[in-house]
Amino acid sequence: MTQSHPTSGAEPDPACPVSLDLLGAVYRAEPEDLPEILAEIPPTTRAKLAVYLYGKSHMHQLGLSVARACERDDLVRVAGEIGSVVHGQAQMKSARPAAQGPAAAPAPRKISLGGSAPKKISLGGSAGKSRSFD
Repeated sequence: MTQSHPTSGAEPDPACPVSLDLLGAVYRAEPEDLPEILAEIPPTTRAKLAVYLYGKSHMHQLGLSVARACERDDLVRVAGEIGSVVHGQAQMKSARPAAQGPAAAPAPRKISLGGSAPKKISLGGSAGKSRSFD
């Protein structure tokens, strides 16, 4: 049995507006380094990249990060109404709450794996007699 493995590396997606090297640099960039990398990309190409990444489920958040570095007009020019939506979502504050100090954290709930004491179940009987089960 023979298995074939590609030896030429990754195939570029024809829809991606930047080279694989640049895409990899954007993907691997630390959040504090991303603005510097994006500043080197022309505005229209940056907007195309934001929309491209936004459309990929596994890179959706990265697309929004790139869109924050874009002008709304550029996003609308390259993607129409979708560009407007991407811009709007990119400008929204993060849905995740900011990290707070330990004093603001709620007390953890106690969890018992042993269960609680057995409850008595009363079955009503006739003539005022009842039986209890543990």
